[in-house]
Amino acid sequence: MPEIIWAIIGVVIGIVVGFLIARYLVTSSSKKKAAEADSLLEQAKSNAEAIERDARIEAKDEKLRMRAEIEEERKERQKDLREAESRLQQREESMDRRADSLEKREAQITDMQVQVDKREEELDRAQAEVAHRLEQVAGMSPAEAKAELLDTLKDEVTHESALIIRDAEARTKAEADKTARSILSLAMQRIASDHTIENTVSTIHIPSDDLKGRIIGREGRNIRSFEQITGTNLIIDDTPECVTISCFDPVRREIGRQTMENLISDGRIHPARIEEMYKKAESLVMQRVQEAGEQATFDTGIHDLHPELVQTLGRLRYRTSYGQNVLNHSLEVAYLCGVMASELGLDPVPAKRAGLLHDIGKAIDREVEGNHATIGADLARRFGESEETVHSIEAHHNDVEPSTVIDVLVQAADAVSAARPGARKETLDAYIKRLEKLEEIAMSYEGVERTYAIQAGREVRVMVQPDVVDEDRTVVLAHDIAQRIENELQYPGQVKVIVIRESRAVGIAK
Repeated sequence: MPEIIWAIIGVVIGIVVGFLIARYLVTSSSKKKAAEADSLLEQAKSNAEAIERDARIEAKDEKLRMRAEIEEERKERQKDLREAESRLQQREESMDRRADSLEKREAQITDMQVQVDKREEELDRAQAEVAHRLEQVAGMSPAEAKAELLDTLKDEVTHESALIIRDAEARTKAEADKTARSILSLAMQRIASDHTIENTVSTIHIPSDDLKGRIIGREGRNIRSFEQITGTNLIIDDTPECVTISCFDPVRREIGRQTMENLISDGRIHPARIEEMYKKAESLVMQRVQEAGEQATFDTGIHDLHPELVQTLGRLRYRTSYGQNVLNHSLEVAYLCGVMASELGLDPVPAKRAGLLHDIGKAIDREVEGNHATIGADLARRFGESEETVHSIEAHHNDVEPSTVIDVLVQAADAVSAARPGARKETLDAYIKRLEKLEEIAMSYEGVERTYAIQAGREVRVMVQPDVVDEDRTVVLAHDIAQRIENELQYPGQVKVIVIRESRAVGIAK
């Protein structure tokens, strides 16, 4: 259709142009020119007719092409509709077949249920008849027979279960002890730690006793300024060539020690100089704290700790427990946890993380109320540690029950690091009192004849009177003594309680 319109427009334009040309030739030229104009007009008309004829042919061809396309599209849609109709018909036939199958199955189930009900009725009648015959033969009621049978079965089951439990316990204990010893020995062999304790020294050497007067100052102004600025107690007594700094906070004590050493080296001791040296010492110690925390995380391969946890971890450099440096102890525990986790086929990184942070509460336990396990768990939780790590910190001294493998690994590594020879120190008086308390607890039970605390308090041997304490009682007695020791005493490692019952028969030939 557009081609026809354009053809008509072309014809009209040609007529108008021819008319104008003719008019122009008539008015401005001679008759010859008018004849030429007529010729041009005729030529224009024939051209217009040719254009119109071509346009009509093209329009007709376009119409036929479009009709063929429409017919083809209609055939495709009819084909799709027939295929969809065929699929729907097949689905309906399949659904009908399934419905018939389900109806048949339901009928079969109904018949089977009827048969089962009949069989149950027959079994009930047979059971009642058997029970009646048994009553006649045995001369007992069902309740009496049931009670006697249960008593017999109870004795047999108790004996059998005891044998099974004892056998299983023996096998499990042997296998567990073997595996645990293997893992712990391997972990301990791979940890290269010093076997000597680290002493925290708060005593400062001075060149001469004359310097004590300058440290005290006129009317004690220097010592008062020092104690007020550093927050420590400066003890100056008759001990030759030394002064002692005392403070509950190990970091503050270290800052005070560094300040005093700088003052002694400088020689100028007055309040303004004390404040200046204190600021320098504080900056130096806090830098060492940060470096210690960063070095600990680097050594253990844990690089995503919160900066506050890193700094708090570095404070453990100046914290000791029974003479053992807590930061070194935390590193040992982290290494041991990583090795044991690897031997068990676990990911060592979470275990090392929990081991490194397990004693972090000791860095601030003098500032916050509570035990260091709870304080450390709260601190780790506040700075985004996972609940698994937090629970391991909180459970490493059984403040809460261990619930994961990592909890147990941290407990074991903590005990190994603290109990190895030379790890911790103990005064002679405390050591003797602990041994006496161990023997006292064991002697407090009836039937105990003698007790001996041996192996530096790691083992208690209890001799009992055989006529008072029988074989079964020895097991209970060992358990009770161990439980009481665990509840009442503080000790490194573990204490083994061995109860010995011995019977002797003596005959004399004369």
